[in-house]
Parts: sequence; C-alpha cells; structure tokens
Amino acid sequence: MSRPKEMTRAVIVGHKSILNNTIDSLHETNLFHIEDFVEDESGFKISKPLKNAEEVSKKLVKIRSIANYLGIVKKEPVVQKTDSVLRDLDSKLDELDRTIATKTEAIAQLDNELKDLDSQKKEILPYLSINLDFDYYRGYDSLKVFAGTVKGSLDESQISSITKAYEMYFDSQSKSVVLFVAKNDADRVYELLQGLGFRDLRVPERGGVPSDLLRFIEQKEVEVTKKIESLKVDLESLKVKYSDFILSSDEILSIESQKAELPLRIATSANAFIIEGWTPTENYDKVVSAVNSATNGKAYVTSLEIDEEEEDHVPVEYNNSKIAAPMQQIMDLYSRPKYTELDPSSVILFTFPLMYGLILGDIGYALILGLMALAIRKAVKSDAVKPLMDILIYCQISTFIFGIIYGEFLGFPLASLQTEHGLVPGLIPGWNTIILFNGLGGEEFMFPIHRTHMVMTMIGVTVVIGLLQLNLGYLLGFANISRHHGIKHAVLEKGSWLIIQLGAIVAAIGYLGGNSGLTYIGAGILVLGIVMLTIGEGIKGPIELPSLMGNALSYSRIIAVGLSSIYIASTVNDIAFKMIWADHSKINFLAVAAIIVFILGHGLNTVLSIIAPGLHALRLQYVEFFGKFYEGGGRKYNPFGYIRKYTEE
Repeated sequence: MSRPKEMTRAVIVGHKSILNNTIDSLHETNLFHIEDFVEDESGFKISKPLKNAEEVSKKLVKIRSIANYLGIVKKEPVVQKTDSVLRDLDSKLDELDRTIATKTEAIAQLDNELKDLDSQKKEILPYLSINLDFDYYRGYDSLKVFAGTVKGSLDESQISSITKAYEMYFDSQSKSVVLFVAKNDADRVYELLQGLGFRDLRVPERGGVPSDLLRFIEQKEVEVTKKIESLKVDLESLKVKYSDFILSSDEILSIESQKAELPLRIATSANAFIIEGWTPTENYDKVVSAVNSATNGKAYVTSLEIDEEEEDHVPVEYNNSKIAAPMQQIMDLYSRPKYTELDPSSVILFTFPLMYGLILGDIGYALILGLMALAIRKAVKSDAVKPLMDILIYCQISTFIFGIIYGEFLGFPLASLQTEHGLVPGLIPGWNTIILFNGLGGEEFMFPIHRTHMVMTMIGVTVVIGLLQLNLGYLLGFANISRHHGIKHAVLEKGSWLIIQLGAIVAAIGYLGGNSGLTYIGAGILVLGIVMLTIGEGIKGPIELPSLMGNALSYSRIIAVGLSSIYIASTVNDIAFKMIWADHSKINFLAVAAIIVFILGHGLNTVLSIIAPGLHALRLQYVEFFGKFYEGGGRKYNPFGYIRKYTEE
C-alpha cells in the first residue's frame, strides 16, 4: 500500500530575456507539471507564443498530413541525431510535399479517367449483341431511330403490321432493340414500343462497332490501372524511404511546438514572467539545478507551502513498484486517487488476480491465455498494451494455482471422484479426490475442489472472502480518515462497521451455541456499533447497513460465473468426444468435425474467459471494495516535456 508521490509546489520568476532558456531547461528535465495561468487583477497577462510558433505549427501540420497520407505508423524506433534531421528538414519536407502532391494529383486524374471509361463501357454493353456501328444511328432526315430495351418479346410481324419501311435488330436475351422506321410511321411504332415497356438508351456519341470499342476501352482500363499501381508503388517506396525521417521530424517539431506555445500558459508582464507548477519533492532539486544552470542563476526558483484546501488539486503521480505499476491501468480506468488518498494499486495487485483466478480456475485456460499474453507482450511494443498483458499474466498465474486447487483442465476433472452415480474418472490416473470435512447443505468439502459438487459450500466460501475484502476496505478507509480528520472520525465512520460485524458474530455464536449471555453481549456490541455509525455518518449510516450483506452476497458471482465456464467447457468436451466415439475405429468425417468442435468451442470459451471473469473481478473491486474507502478524482501529473523515441540531441 502506498501513497502518491509527495509533491512540491514551485514558482519560477525571471526576466523575459531568460524565458527561452527556462523553457528549454524545464522541457529537458520533463519533471515540472505547469499550472495554466488564469488572468486576474495582478496585472500579469498570458503572453504570445514564441516567434517560431507559426512556422513550426505549419511544418508540423504538413509532416502529419504526409504521415497520414502515406499511412506511417509508430514502429520500432531508429534513433537519429536532432541536428541531422533539422539540417535536412526544410528541403526534404518540400520535396516530399511536392512529390506526393504531384503523384496524388496524377492518381486522382487517372481515377477520374477510369470512372469515365467505366461509364463508356456501361453505355456500350447493351449494344454489344447488336454490334452495329454507332455512326449508323444518326444523320437521317426521313428515318427515326429507336434504341433501347423492351420488357416483352418483339417480332417483326408486330412492326410490319404498322409499316413495311423499317429495319429492326433485336436481341431476345438482353431485350435490346434498335429499330429504323420512316418518320411518318414513327409515332405509331413508338406507341407499340411503349406498350412493350420500351426504355430509351443513350447512344454513345463516338462512332465504331460496340465490340471494337469495348475491346479498346478494356485495354485502356488496363493501361490506366497499371499507371495507378505504378504511382502507388512510388508512394509506397516514399513511405519506406522517408518513414524514419517523418517520425523523427514529427518528434522534433512536436517538441518545438510545445516549447513555442508555453507562453500561452504562463503569466507575463512587459519584462517578467512567472511559471507555477508542481514536481515530485524528490525531483525538486533537479528542477532548481536545471533552471539555474540554463539561466546562469538569473531565475528565482522557490517552493511554496501547500494549503490544506489545495491538497485536492495537487497533481498525482503514482509511487508503485515495477510489479504493481501495471495495476495503475486499472486505477486510471476507474479514477486516479486524490493526492490525500491511499493508492490501492498494490492491493488490487493481489485482489484482482485473486478474484479472476477464483472465477476461472482452470490449468488449461491459464496456459493458453498466459502464453497468448506473453506472445502479445513480446510482439507489441506499445506502452499501452504492455501493462495490460502484464495484468493478464498475473491473472493467469492465479488461474493456474486455482486450477490445481480445483483440479480442472479445459473443463475436465483431473482427479477421480466417487459420486452416488458411481466413479467419475479424472484425467490423471491414481489421483483420487480426498474428502476433508462436511460442508454446507449436506455437501462434503474435498480436495481437489469439485465446484459442481460443492455449490452451497462455495457460495459460503465466496461470501466469507467478500467479507474479508470489504473489511480490508474499511481498514483502508480508517487509515485515510485518521490521517486527515483524526482517529475519532476514523473510529466513528469506519471502525463502527467493524464493531457492528463483531457484535453480529458474537451474538450469532451465542445464539447458535445456546449461550444467552454471549448473545446479549453480542447484541450490546452491535447496538454500540450502530450508535457510533450514526454519530459518524448520520442517519445515512444505519440506512446503508443492509448494503453490507448485499455487497458480501455479490461475491457469490465468483462461483456463478465460474460454473458457467465449467458447463460450457464440459458441454464442448461431451459433444466432441461423443462424436469421436461414435466410430473410433477410423478417422472419418465425424472425427474431423469433433476436433473442429473441440477447438472452436474451447476457442470461444477462451475469449469468454477473458471477458466474463475480467469484468466481474473488476466489478468486485470498483463497486464493492472501492465503495468502502476510495473516493478518487485526482489530477494526473503531466510534466512539461517529451519522452524522445526517434531522436537524440
């Protein structure tokens, strides 16, 4: 259990002539959390950005636009010298911008050409079966040309009943028709065509036979497509060639942008500046030394007292060991602790994997998920993924241990069990379940624990585990309150809950043991606890008393969710093995199907084994456990600086 790092509030004052050096030193140390200045009646104002801010900003926008267009993502860093990158920045940036713009424009033009060719092809296709030169469709004084499609069938007798002066081309499959008729008969022919659902088709303006035109267009499409692919290959080669340069330039410009825009966050007058902020107390001397060194001692740096009222606004930096640090991800998902609170990261380092392992508790799934987490951790270098995989590994260690205690492997029992219906064999020959003592509801407590045969007992065990964690929460709350409000408040607000539970236990023991004296003593302690709680928390305290039992019963989800996982795994095993044993004399379709069912079924249950135990274990921490002591809402310590990956000075 730790508290956040002790923080020191500091103020840096100096003449504007040393502002740039001060900014550089603070950025370099990456230890000073700067508070944004809010203008007041003091006469100090927010300053303007440094002179290079606009230029840096334009370059940064340009480099990020290029990176986005080329699809450059963060990768294993290739560290480059800052001077070298800056020397070539302008020329390479212009060259990249110009080259990409040229190729992008060319691709856009070719795409438009491709769309135009596609439109031309769609115009020609309906005429393909007729294959008549398009020049024949126009230029007549005495003829009317109908070109289109009909819904029904069309034969020459229908046209000849109207006029003998015609020529018709009709494709019965596509229903395309081209009809030349004398203009005098055009109206009557048109009425006939309308009755057949005639629909006009646009006649391409160019001349030529449809089949020849289609061949030409398709050839043209191939040529244009090749040009587009060639340009994309060029862009891909640009991506390969310049990705290191773009990533390092982005980093350098981001750093310069941060520095250039800092004056927008600090107080300045005509000649002076004031920078206020926070640093971990252990690093205060480093900050002072860096600023003095950069300004030749011309800046005034001093620490300030922290009022009690300000404590809630102090930025919070975790103070955990490397092992507990991944659990900070879980804390940040909920809420960072306040500066004045205990940080429960090191507690949930044990309780979260404990709940997860209690729920899943299977050696097979622990090995699968553990190896998967190790592989992802090694393959993905992301700072966000690594701690999540560490947490998953912690959970699988717990799952493996409880897998041994439960004697389960992918839903199979490892030890044999004698039941009313006979012997249930286990996977490990010779390992027999041992009966230890009687459990709840007439059940027997055994090792390994067969959860499906000890439901009532396991519900009782999980409720007891819940009560232990809830009381740990009250103890942590006691520590929090006693530190800030004194022992009296801590005893009344949190200690009273412990006294109430002690009274209930003593009274229950007295009642069940037939000892009326002990029962009265327990009842007296219980009443005392309720009175203390009422004094400490007001009427709200006694009203919330039933919630304690509700919180404890909530831990029974450990056995409920665990059983659902077992039954899914057992069902998959039963289906797969019944299919295999239907005819095990040879490998046939059923055997292959059984293997597929086994793999897919356990694959699905593996995914569920991350989600369900993870969510329910989280809920037990966030809702039941944190509700007893944790408030949260702390501000993240965000020092002014940059952690370089792709460049070095």
